[in-house]
Amino acid sequence: MQFTSEQRLDDGVLERGFTLGEIPGILWTPGSASAPAPLILIGHPGGLHKMYPRLVARARHSAADGFAAATIELPGSGDRPRSAAAEQARADLRRALEAGEPVDEEIVDRLVLPLVEKAVPEWQAALDALLSLPEIGGPVGYSGGVIAIGIRLAAVEPRISAAVLFAGSFVPRALFEEARQVTIPLHVLLQWDDEGNDRQSALDLFDAFGSKEKTLHANMGGHTGVPQFAGDAAARFFTRHLS
Repeated sequence: MQFTSEQRLDDGVLERGFTLGEIPGILWTPGSASAPAPLILIGHPGGLHKMYPRLVARARHSAADGFAAATIELPGSGDRPRSAAAEQARADLRRALEAGEPVDEEIVDRLVLPLVEKAVPEWQAALDALLSLPEIGGPVGYSGGVIAIGIRLAAVEPRISAAVLFAGSFVPRALFEEARQVTIPLHVLLQWDDEGNDRQSALDLFDAFGSKEKTLHANMGGHTGVPQFAGDAAARFFTRHLS
């Protein structure tokens, strides 16, 4: 891990850009931390520059609760090399949605499974590097992002002890079986009228999770209409499990 930039935000949060090999990322740490801080990995759908306003808002919220937060760029997003196969799958998905047709599972598999296969080891490598820093301790939480990535991470990464997942993206059927292996506490957000998400599929996925503690927080509205109080509830979830 190499730090490439540093700035102190107006609330005292220290923001540092970094690279991990070819992967860019951002780390935020609380300004008044007196001990190694717990860490929240902030997932997103790709495009660090485009997503930055939302990411920094989430990180500041986490810092106010005493948590460090970090994110990395997804494979094929931002300035990272594109995958021709992924671009074709994305075009096929867009075409089906625009035509009002059911999305074929084969398209979802082509788009999502290769992303999960590449992104999860990158998140684990980032976690290795982050936990080696003296200002970062444990435990670790995962928040948001592409839910298929969150499922795999929660299933295979023992250092993640709690997760907030957003049921707002397509999930290959193979990941439903992996969801049964997830046993950490979960807080799942669902927008009831999400135009790009299959509500019944999201409910079936929630049912599949093997966690003894799992909460479904469903609200009316579309994909980008998550109310503030839903975010506050997710923050309280992390306070319970990471503090």
